[in-house]
Amino acid sequence: MFRHFLTLITATFFATSLAAQQAADDVAPEAATDTVVVAHSDEVLQALEAKAAGRPVEAQNWMVSAANPLAVEAGAEVLRAGGSAADAMVAVQAVLGLVEPQSSGLGGGAFLVWYDATSGKVTTLDGRETAPLAAHPRLFQDADGQPLKFFDAVVGGLSVGTPGTPALMEDAHRRWGRANWATLFDDAINLAEGGFETSPRLATLIAKDAKRLGRFPATAAYFLPEGVPLAAGDMLINQPYANTLRALGTMGSDAIYTGPIAEDIIATVREAADNPGVLSMTDLAIYKIIERDAVCATYRQFDVCGMGPPSSGALTVGQILGALRPYDLRAMGPEDVQSWRLIGDASRLAFADRGRYMADSDFVPMPTKGLLDDVYLAQRAALLNGKKALENTKPGQPTWDHAQLWADDEAIEFPSTSHISIVDAYGNALSMTTTIENGFGSRLMTAGGFLLNNELTDFSFRTHKNGRAIANRLEPGKRPRSSMAPTIVLQDGKPALVVGSPGGSRIIGYVAQAIIAFVDWDMDVQEAVSMAHFSNRFGTYDLEADSVATDMEPALIELGYTVKVRDLNSGLHAISVGEALKGGADPRREGIAIGD
Repeated sequence: MFRHFLTLITATFFATSLAAQQAADDVAPEAATDTVVVAHSDEVLQALEAKAAGRPVEAQNWMVSAANPLAVEAGAEVLRAGGSAADAMVAVQAVLGLVEPQSSGLGGGAFLVWYDATSGKVTTLDGRETAPLAAHPRLFQDADGQPLKFFDAVVGGLSVGTPGTPALMEDAHRRWGRANWATLFDDAINLAEGGFETSPRLATLIAKDAKRLGRFPATAAYFLPEGVPLAAGDMLINQPYANTLRALGTMGSDAIYTGPIAEDIIATVREAADNPGVLSMTDLAIYKIIERDAVCATYRQFDVCGMGPPSSGALTVGQILGALRPYDLRAMGPEDVQSWRLIGDASRLAFADRGRYMADSDFVPMPTKGLLDDVYLAQRAALLNGKKALENTKPGQPTWDHAQLWADDEAIEFPSTSHISIVDAYGNALSMTTTIENGFGSRLMTAGGFLLNNELTDFSFRTHKNGRAIANRLEPGKRPRSSMAPTIVLQDGKPALVVGSPGGSRIIGYVAQAIIAFVDWDMDVQEAVSMAHFSNRFGTYDLEADSVATDMEPALIELGYTVKVRDLNSGLHAISVGEALKGGADPRREGIAIGD
């Protein structure tokens, strides 16, 4: 049912070619690239054809879905050889850091959600970047105490936090890996040394960001050889990255956090010509992965589990779904404007709470349980019991263990990032969202062949507002609040859906909508991730351009919304688990799903 309500922007793929992919949210539509001929295995071609046709890929034993065919192939090889989902993640992440360096890599951070088939336990690992010990709350303010402009803060060393991804890869492998650690980097090393073709998406983003990338010699030399942006189809070789991966395979993550590679990271940050930063060798040496309690919310007959603070993802997704529980979205369907009124205003209410309360719970008290309390969510749901858009959405008053007053946050989040979903032959499931924050992060390329994050700009640039502290203000050692929402949806204690997306703060809405499409509207995973996007965080209802979502514009305006039609560039990658595994990959990006 509702099959005709899917987005119309699905890319067309041919036997030996990849059509140009739509650019990121902050890239103009006119920057689209030309078709590029690339060589792919039959397995990849079949996956591309399935995505183009709007069909999920089906399998019985294992499946991997991620943002680039080369990365998915690397993960598939590991799973095919008997590796676990954790093993496959390492291989996928190593390749993603090479072929889509603008989104994630060794210089960034990630959140991981793991379902263990043996114990039935959901574990979440926090690999978020940390603020340097020498950072201070006014780091992103000028001499008058006013917040810097976003890109004035982003570009250069000032925005770089301690990377977490290498440590997370090793930690996950130590806990759940089966394969030899060093062999998991083989595909990425071979691609780095033998060369790979610049994808249409990467070429588009390089061209769009050429001015900022050109500010740093090492970055410019890689992405703008002889001053010209790489074009789709250009061959790229990255020997320094291959060398880094060999060191990582031999020494583990110590290769990144100590020794010559670490020293180069610090020199790159502190000696940046623009905005030198304060990251130190001590910051790298003391970095730790934190195992945190999963945050789970009940929706219909499912438990929706994800990453808690410092991520706002699971809490905000859980609040949206919790506020929608009393309403029969199944009966209403996606073609009823009242469905989108409910979803949009539930999102606005959740984002109001997010802006006030959510931050790194190691540094600020958080009403985590209160935000998902059934009584509190029923109160928030009651606010939706009307027919028109809510005139105002204010933070609620969830139950606290003690009183605490916070001011509303002002952090800016731009869409970049990447997501990996994997189910292995042993029944384990992994959902990991990985990022360097803004596209190309700080724009600083290390001598090790990878970019460094700009994650510190996910903190609020202001420290106080109206005399009250902002929970997500910058503090030494603190982890910035994130919207990443890697999610595993359980039914009767077992995975039913593994899902996540990039997209800045819109990640939350993308993931919530995909879950609603799967649970309430009986869409398969490919239909759920391809569906036209509706996004409402702060009052304006964003509708995805060139999709059937725009048909709803007059009706939403009639309900009282301000509406904006724009590109909404998710990167959803999902796997459903039932009698068969079914994989879906977002048509807005270059990724695929492969299974066996």
